[in-house]
Amino acid sequence: MRLPPDTIDNMPELPDLAILADAFHAAISGRVVVAVEAPGPLTVRGTPRELDALVGQRLSSFYRRGKFLWLEFDRDRVAINAMLTGRLQLARDPGVKKPQKTLFMMRFGPRTQPPADAAGWTFGAEWMPSDDATPELRYRDATQMGKIYILPAGVERLVPGAGESEMGPDADDPALTIDTWRARIKRHPGELKNLLRNQEFVAGIGNAYSDEILHAARLQPSRKRGTLAAEEIDELYAAMRATLAQAVAVLRERVPPTFETEVRDFLAVHNRGGEDCPRCGMRITQTEAGGFTTSYCRHCQR
Repeated sequence: MRLPPDTIDNMPELPDLAILADAFHAAISGRVVVAVEAPGPLTVRGTPRELDALVGQRLSSFYRRGKFLWLEFDRDRVAINAMLTGRLQLARDPGVKKPQKTLFMMRFGPRTQPPADAAGWTFGAEWMPSDDATPELRYRDATQMGKIYILPAGVERLVPGAGESEMGPDADDPALTIDTWRARIKRHPGELKNLLRNQEFVAGIGNAYSDEILHAARLQPSRKRGTLAAEEIDELYAAMRATLAQAVAVLRERVPPTFETEVRDFLAVHNRGGEDCPRCGMRITQTEAGGFTTSYCRHCQR
């Protein structure tokens, strides 16, 4: 199935998934699974028995690594790769209407208290299910491209793209210092947009935010890494950190409670071909190649 560019450009990236991980960890960690349904069997990598075995296990952590979401239970794990069209919903209770193409559902019971390490921005949120509620985590996917991997303890099951050798450090990882960045970037040649989207270099950045980062750094997407001066390498690092942090801050305010909806209308250049560059006022250039949109300003990006 060939998807239109606007679908590809809306695939979840680090800022989108960071919000989900924070919110869902705060909302459902510490709760016991009371029911699991998988009406979309093509989506789930695991047996019915492995699914049933999740019932009765307590969720200890819900977190993001690269473009994957991970659920850690008492014994087993679950990995979610939403890919291009997968979206997650947090329902306060089973009575909330399910979206069309809901392919996976996990219902949780009450808990005594929220996790101690819940993100501060989630405290007191109106969308937060009460501790005595029975919320549901729901996954919908119109194209069934995304995958959910059930990973029982002691069972080896490949999660493509999630191996430590397949992912570099997360782009927002505090351990990715400027010195580490300088050392890593020297080992990865090629055009800058492709470099930022390379999960083996840094994890979590995709098509949309690579455009935003390069605009913030004033660098052309097709510029070769080997042409960068030392100060430009540092500027790219600073732009990456600032762009992702700013996006996360915006999404915290605008995404909840509709976690299944992506917000991209605040981006500076991506998918804004023909509009005025917010920095220099000249027209934004946009190209399509391989189903991916690239947006940049040819006047103030060098």
